[in-house]
Amino acid sequence: MKVVLFCGGYGTRMRSGTPGDVPKPMQLVGPRPLIWHVMRYYAHFGHTEFVLCLGYGAQHIKDFFLDYRETTSNDFVLRSGRVELLSTDISDWSITFVQTGIDSPIGERLRRVRDYLDGDEMFLANYADVLTDAPLPEIIDRFAASDAGASMLVVPPPATFHAIEVSDSGEVEGITPISEMPLWANGGYFVLRQEVFDHIPENGDLVADGCAELAKRGRLMAYRHRGYWKPTDTVKERIALDEAYSRGERPWALWERGA
Repeated sequence: MKVVLFCGGYGTRMRSGTPGDVPKPMQLVGPRPLIWHVMRYYAHFGHTEFVLCLGYGAQHIKDFFLDYRETTSNDFVLRSGRVELLSTDISDWSITFVQTGIDSPIGERLRRVRDYLDGDEMFLANYADVLTDAPLPEIIDRFAASDAGASMLVVPPPATFHAIEVSDSGEVEGITPISEMPLWANGGYFVLRQEVFDHIPENGDLVADGCAELAKRGRLMAYRHRGYWKPTDTVKERIALDEAYSRGERPWALWERGA
C-alpha cells in the first residue's frame, strides 16, 4: 500500500534553537531524521511506496534523499576504495516528492496528491513526526475487513495534567490523571479509502472535515493502542527521543529486532 506523509508544516514549537527553515520531520533522532524513522517503520511491514506532501523547508527533505548515505546506518566493507554495503535501508523504496503548498492544511495536502495514489482503494497516511510500535498489519487487516471509509490510531492522552471534579459549591470531589480517563487522542496513523476525498473540501482538514464527517455517518474506525507512542511536538520531546535512542531505548525501531 502507498504511504502518504504530511511533511510540509512549519512545526513552530519545534523550531526553537534550530537553524534556518529545517522542517520538523527533518529533526534528528540518532543519526537519521524523524521522517526516516517513520518511513522505516512502514518499510519494515513491506510498504515502501511513499508520497511526500512537501511545503515548508521542502528542499531539506529533497536534499536528504538525493544525497542519501547508506553508510550512515548500515554496516559496510571498504575494499580497494569501493564501498560494499552489508545491508541497505532504501534501495527498494519509491519516493514521490510533491509540493503541496506552504500554508496548506493537511486535508488540502492530501487532495493535491490524490492523482499519485493511482486510484488505489486503500492507502496509508501519517503526520511524519510521531513514533510508535503499533501492529500495523493488524490495523490494516481490521480496516480491510470493514466497510469503513477511514481508520485512525487512537492513544491515551499523553498530557500530564489532572482533571479536577468540582462541586457547585467549589469543593473538589475528585482528581484524576488525564491519561487514566476514558479519553482517546488522535495518534496520527491512518488507513484510508478513496471515500475520504468525498468529505474534504478545498483547503479542508483531514480530521476536522474528512474524519469528522465519516464519524457522523458511522464510517470511521479507531484502533486503540496502549503501547509505545511518542509525539515530537516540542524541542523537549525530540531531545528526549534522541537521548533514548543513544541509550539504546528505541521500541519503535521494530526492524532492529525483527518484530
